Amino acid sequence: MLFFVFEELPILSSENLHNCTFMCFHAQQTHSEALVQERFRAKGPVTKGTYNGFAHPELTGLCASTPHQLSLLRWGLIPHWAKEDSIQQYTLNARWESMTDKPSFRQAERCLLIADGFFEWQWLDTNGRKKKKYLIGKPGGSLFAFAGLCDQWANPDTGELIRTAAIVTTQAKGIMREIHNSKMRMPVVLSESEESDWLAGSSVRPEIAFEAISI
Repeated sequence: MLFFVFEELPILSSENLHNCTFMCFHAQQTHSEALVQERFRAKGPVTKGTYNGFAHPELTGLCASTPHQLSLLRWGLIPHWAKEDSIQQYTLNARWESMTDKPSFRQAERCLLIADGFFEWQWLDTNGRKKKKYLIGKPGGSLFAFAGLCDQWANPDTGELIRTAAIVTTQAKGIMREIHNSKMRMPVVLSESEESDWLAGSSVRPEIAFEAISI
């Protein structure tokens, strides 16, 4: 089954959003290194694959401080002040409504996290025993960027510097309210014209045509 929605989202600011549960834990990036570098006008390493956030894979990202250098960012933000990395299981997502207040995120740097799809499960009954999985992205499977936050953490045992990130989420809109009907959340996917605004610290108004395919 295939759905399309052309949705103009409101400008994201703390004044026009409300507290909700958040969730975006599965994504994919299947394009070549050359195509990613061309699309985002940046050089550096690129990962490909299907990602389960709870395995803390490396995602391809662009940090605000180095907007022309691609970086590998481990999914699950570890704030620089953390004593251990166990906090990662709670920081796969950063809720827009509270990201400037939560200690884990308020000092983090903005970034783009590059993908061509993400996965959500629609509940078909009231208790979630029956579910339908969807792959969601832009028409044609083209590349896009999640709004993200990143930080760098030094492992106190080894001294290794690890760059980590979280995907920003907001209230579900349009078709995402039908698909992610249990949590009513969705990741903030940026239109190409809004990517530089996000990195610059500006408010953003994501405008995107979502394509959702049941799989």
